[in-house]
Amino acid sequence: MVPGILGRKRGMTTIFTPEGTAVAVTVVEAGPCFVTQLRTAENDGYSAVQVGFEESKRLSKAERGHLKGLPPLETLREFRLAEGQAAAVGDKVDVGIFQVGELVDVIGTSKGKGFAGVVKRHHFAGGPKTHGQSDRHRAPGSVGATTTPGRVFKGMRMAGHMGNKRITTKNLRVARAEPDRNLLLIEGSVPGPDSGLVIIRKMTGGS
Repeated sequence: MVPGILGRKRGMTTIFTPEGTAVAVTVVEAGPCFVTQLRTAENDGYSAVQVGFEESKRLSKAERGHLKGLPPLETLREFRLAEGQAAAVGDKVDVGIFQVGELVDVIGTSKGKGFAGVVKRHHFAGGPKTHGQSDRHRAPGSVGATTTPGRVFKGMRMAGHMGNKRITTKNLRVARAEPDRNLLLIEGSVPGPDSGLVIIRKMTGGS
């Protein structure tokens, strides 16, 4: 069994439990995906399954050759296989692999914020707003010493590119799975913008 699926985030909404509790959920249009390649410990040094998602007419000859006998799938990702898990090329994967209440990890690319200062990027408090400090309100302050060590240490929190990074949100609960509509409802928020690619991984698997 493939331990995960690929999908597109479609936004958030609210559903109600049978007890009448309102729950915020993220709607993901997940699958159908197809197994496109197998990785084995003998040939590749590890066991994994490659999964394809979303058909496209803009594939190269090499890509079409790799997918011979399968739909022209544009997005390919790998899931590590645990001991005892198996799959075959051509297997179809849909949201039916998930059960309501199951915990999953969701991987996505966070929204890009562009160049941001230290207050927005690292939640710095900023400088004093009185006593003559007219231009230090959102400045970082001191970033290092003088003669010793005479340089700024690597990893210092400073202004720079914010967002647009791979983010994994763990232990999210599956609220609903609708295989006939390829929809998966996950409690809480998941990384990335609407229409962003997300990887939904079972807790026992890897990617």
